[in-house]
Amino acid sequence: MMSDKIMKFTYPVLMGLLLLAALIEMCISAWLISQYNKFHNFSSGGQLVRTRYILFTSIWTLIFGSLYLVGFLLMPIGYALTGVVSHLIFLFFTWALWTGAAAAITQMLGGGLHCSSQDAFVYCGQLNALEGFAWLIWIVLTILFFLVIIRGITTANHGEGSKGSLIDGFTA
Repeated sequence: MMSDKIMKFTYPVLMGLLLLAALIEMCISAWLISQYNKFHNFSSGGQLVRTRYILFTSIWTLIFGSLYLVGFLLMPIGYALTGVVSHLIFLFFTWALWTGAAAAITQMLGGGLHCSSQDAFVYCGQLNALEGFAWLIWIVLTILFFLVIIRGITTANHGEGSKGSLIDGFTA
């Protein structure tokens, strides 16, 4: 059974890591897009579209992740954002978006670039960082998703069903 102490500590730490990585990813992708728009030095239209998709996904994660973290921290006030079902829906959609983002950038870069031996991509280091942070975010989301699934199973076993909360003692 998952202890409230574990959830109270682990969830904010993982969400904080997720939001920090999404902020970094947003900054890198926004900078790359500004450079591509300014100098038109992207290698293909797909590179620009994938970078824009990562920017969108980063902003999505920052906005909704922040709302869910604040809802969790203000548990009694923000119950609508603290229910297990609500979290599962948010985490699933966000996980799906990041799966697509990480796979798209990885496919474009062929699994990563060796900056000293390639000349096809401008901003090689930034593209490698974009790929690395996309996979880091995906890993953190996967861990959070399984953590909330386990919590959902626990609340279902206690008879709370879909009204279960991430922390004991708060019900709809």
